[in-house]
Amino acid sequence: MRNAGPQRRVAFTLVELLVVLAIVGLLIGLILPAVQKVREAANRMKCAGNLKQLALACHNFNDTENRLPYSQWGTQGTSYYGAGPDSYAWSWLARLLPYVEQDNLFTYAKIPYGKLFDTDGAAKSVGLFLCPSDPSASKHPRTDAGNLPGHPVGRTSYKGVSGSNWGDDGDQFQVSKGPFPTDWRNQGTNGSFDGLNHADGLLFRWDLSRRLNLSQVADGTSSTYLIGEDVPDMNQYCSWPYANNVYGTCAIPPNVVNPATGKPYPSNNWQNASGFRSRHPSGVSFAMADGSVRRVQNSIELSVYRAHSTFRGGEVLPENP
Repeated sequence: MRNAGPQRRVAFTLVELLVVLAIVGLLIGLILPAVQKVREAANRMKCAGNLKQLALACHNFNDTENRLPYSQWGTQGTSYYGAGPDSYAWSWLARLLPYVEQDNLFTYAKIPYGKLFDTDGAAKSVGLFLCPSDPSASKHPRTDAGNLPGHPVGRTSYKGVSGSNWGDDGDQFQVSKGPFPTDWRNQGTNGSFDGLNHADGLLFRWDLSRRLNLSQVADGTSSTYLIGEDVPDMNQYCSWPYANNVYGTCAIPPNVVNPATGKPYPSNNWQNASGFRSRHPSGVSFAMADGSVRRVQNSIELSVYRAHSTFRGGEVLPENP
């Protein structure tokens, strides 16, 4: 029998290898955007779920306390809460911890009777308070928070909606300091420009002074913003424990940029950066006062956007803004 010759070794030529690599690269280029879209869609759903949980927690707080969750700031009656790191100025998010299965942190941080930094509780991360699409939210703790420089404090991607008025600031003792420089000055439905201490929305810095419950939302709970998104890296006033860092105003448009430059305002420019913004494309998500979640496009008419942030303005609103 004739012996078979040596077997020829089969291998890719250089040209064939380059062709295969080109095809693999093309497939990756086609698949990667789809994977990123799926990931973003999942993150957006998770973010909406966070907002919904926070809104429902506000409902549970409202049912228990017969008022919406509130912050401690300045003076109230005979109580002195103060401001800054050496204070008892706990936020509405801090007060909400027992309603989002964070009882241990609430107790450990000595909320609401201990000072902010009696323990390291204020530096803790709370997953429910963070948007999964925002890489800056996972940088914990921050040490550049507004009014708390050098103090480690946990971030938040979600803030209470203070309403539509903006442009004046009374200090923590309600002594008027007059107007401050902003591109978005707006008088509220309550006649005030002070969106910090006399706001026309559901949650604001001095909301302890006004006992408000959901039954008083005259404009309809399904039409009224309660909680919205923000991006901590774009606003130094984003930290969950502190009463001065957990509110935003709808006087400022969503995902605002400086009209003069077309770029975001500096993160420490609270006069113009205290609005709502998101890492999700084209808009911002809000939890409504009825517990539902709505996506608000950047293109929304500013007057409509502001009207949705007030709870008894009596405005006539379009069906699908």
